[in-house]
Amino acid sequence: PRSTRRSSALAPALLSVRTEPGLDAAALVRGSGCKRGRFHPPPPQKGCGQAETCQTRRSLSLQEIAAGDLAGLPLLRRLDLAFNNISRLAPDAFAANRLLEQLRLFNNSLAHIPAPALRPLANLRCLDMSNNLYGRADTALQKFTLRFRNLFEFAYYAGSADLFAGLAELRATKLVFYRGKFDERLLRSALLNVRASRVRDLELVAIDFARSPGGNGSGSAGISGLRLDRLLLQDISNPDVLRFDWTFTWLSGVAALSIVNVNFNFVPCDAWGEMRNVRVLNVTGNRLEDAYLYSQRCHYGAVMPKLETFVLANNQLSSLAVLAALTLTWPRLSSLDASRNGLGARRETCRWNGNLRWLALSHNQVTAAAFACLPTGLEYLDLSHSQLDRLDASFFSRSRRLRELRLSGNKLKFIPSGWTCPSLEVLAIDGNSFGVLARGSFGNMPRLASLAAGDNPYHCTCELYLFLQETRRRRRPSLRDWPGNWTCYHPEELLDTAVAAYTPWPLECDVPALVAVAVSGTAAAAAVAAALCWKFDVPWYVRATWRLVRSRYRGRRGGGGVARRCAYHAFVSYSRADAGWVRRELLRRLESATPPYRLCIHERDFTPGRWIIDNIIESIEASAKVIFVLSRSFVDSEWCNYELYFAHQRAVGLGSEDVILVVKEPIDARGLPRKFSRLQKMLGSKTYLEWPPEPSRQPFFWMQLRNLLGSPRDGEVETAGKTTSPQPLRRGRETGRFRAAVSAASQGRAAKPKGAVFLPFRPSPPI
Repeated sequence: PRSTRRSSALAPALLSVRTEPGLDAAALVRGSGCKRGRFHPPPPQKGCGQAETCQTRRSLSLQEIAAGDLAGLPLLRRLDLAFNNISRLAPDAFAANRLLEQLRLFNNSLAHIPAPALRPLANLRCLDMSNNLYGRADTALQKFTLRFRNLFEFAYYAGSADLFAGLAELRATKLVFYRGKFDERLLRSALLNVRASRVRDLELVAIDFARSPGGNGSGSAGISGLRLDRLLLQDISNPDVLRFDWTFTWLSGVAALSIVNVNFNFVPCDAWGEMRNVRVLNVTGNRLEDAYLYSQRCHYGAVMPKLETFVLANNQLSSLAVLAALTLTWPRLSSLDASRNGLGARRETCRWNGNLRWLALSHNQVTAAAFACLPTGLEYLDLSHSQLDRLDASFFSRSRRLRELRLSGNKLKFIPSGWTCPSLEVLAIDGNSFGVLARGSFGNMPRLASLAAGDNPYHCTCELYLFLQETRRRRRPSLRDWPGNWTCYHPEELLDTAVAAYTPWPLECDVPALVAVAVSGTAAAAAVAAALCWKFDVPWYVRATWRLVRSRYRGRRGGGGVARRCAYHAFVSYSRADAGWVRRELLRRLESATPPYRLCIHERDFTPGRWIIDNIIESIEASAKVIFVLSRSFVDSEWCNYELYFAHQRAVGLGSEDVILVVKEPIDARGLPRKFSRLQKMLGSKTYLEWPPEPSRQPFFWMQLRNLLGSPRDGEVETAGKTTSPQPLRRGRETGRFRAAVSAASQGRAAKPKGAVFLPFRPSPPI
């Protein structure tokens, strides 16, 4: 019904006929005509195939649809005839269109519901016949939605007739009142007729409700016996519509009650008791506050016995404890939606209904302290877009039933280490502020199958790369938002780069391979270094330095800080092959001089039983000069090289460079081994004496040698006990005595030759 007839300005219409793939008429309505108010099918449109949807919008003024007008469209599925002037539909107007699923006859001039024309449409799913000039209803209509639009648009109904008496004759199961003006009398009349009809789904959308003058409700009884599967009150500015007759009895038979955007802020105590059959209660978009939703004066113990789902979204609630106390005794409550409130900012202690399994708290102000107030028996928890900056890992370890967790759009800066949630299967943490994911981030969630973690400022490092590699290898969890929302934020050179495009160097993130390469490289470098050391005699210098340091250490520990004194004028270093020349020429000439020189040679003056290295060092320290008898045999002797090395290290001598080189045989300095590099430098930088084989030139040689040694002082080397002729001590590679000494030292004892006499050493006065 409409309050007034539309003006002729609304007569031009929009005709939209849409085809589905497979229609036999591939193209429609371009060039369609309307002659004398009759509909004439158009010829096929050129270029429109069977798999396309073709439509033409044309201003028409259709007055009727006669039999056969749509006979050429047997596969038609959607037909829009709105905004015409159709007043008649032939009983067989749609006889050839049995596949029709959607039919729109909105805003025409039908005087009655055309039930005979609609009867053949067994596949019809959507029918819109609102805003026509219905005067009566056809009882054959069923399964459809009856929509009254702009009922009494300009004035409230003041008559006494029952406008909805025909509802009882309808087989329609859904009734919609959209806009229009209602007072308590008209609304009561509508509800009483709905009670007598087959309507089970009632909507009051955007109606303008106001009480009539003098309508105080006194003497009016409540409406009982109204049975509705669903009741929707939406976008109504006056909340008095809820108790239009001053009671709430009309809500007692409702199974699913939705009161959306009705601006009510108070729930009277008697309202809870009347909603005893409600299974789903939705009060979204109102002005409910804690003190008006839950009152200490009300008794909530026996109310809402069948309620299973409670939706409180987009209100003004701030206390989780109030919400828990309100729903504590509702025996069947399993789902609670309190999104878009101000919940979670307080530190509270809560006692929840043990049957609660589904809780939505998105778009609130949740802090980490709120986890102490959340129920631990949940299976679904939504805390997305709630300004949450950190998690309480202990809550999730206690929530052993939790299967789905949504934390999108918060401010989480890190994922807790060891995060445990044993039953979690779905996790959404996209749109936060953390940048690191590692292979162990979700290791304690064995059932995790789905993960949304995009839109975070990721650090594109090996940790993230290895996490993604492990996820792809195991195929769990599946990344629902991969790869579109995964973007690198660090390092700077990868800013705004897709994480999927981040491909590090192969060995950069493969730790086993990196270790293998490092070990191989180290082994190769060690082998090369060993080869170079062997080639350049580095082990020899290392051994010599080690022995020198060890000898110095033992000398300091045993000497007790006694000042060093020179007992010899010179220490003579020579090879075994030159021993005869040293005894026959050098010793005889210098030790028989007047006054005699005191010379130190190893065969006579080394202390038996001591380490050879110790003897060499102490003898050089106790000598003012060092004489090297150079020959080809000297170069072949390892011990001679030791003596040359220690003599060159003035830290063990007297702090001078008093080295005398006596070349017994011609030596090619350039052909010397690398370990004699010091000797090579000495021969190139120092003046040396060359032994002349001619007897006539030998006196001049001895004079030069005595000048280098300086004038000897009087004195003798004192010995304790019996003086014996020292036995020659053979050295190193030449006799094997060095190996014996080392072996004995390793066993904690010094090598002692059989029958050797140990002579205590007493240094002579300084020279």
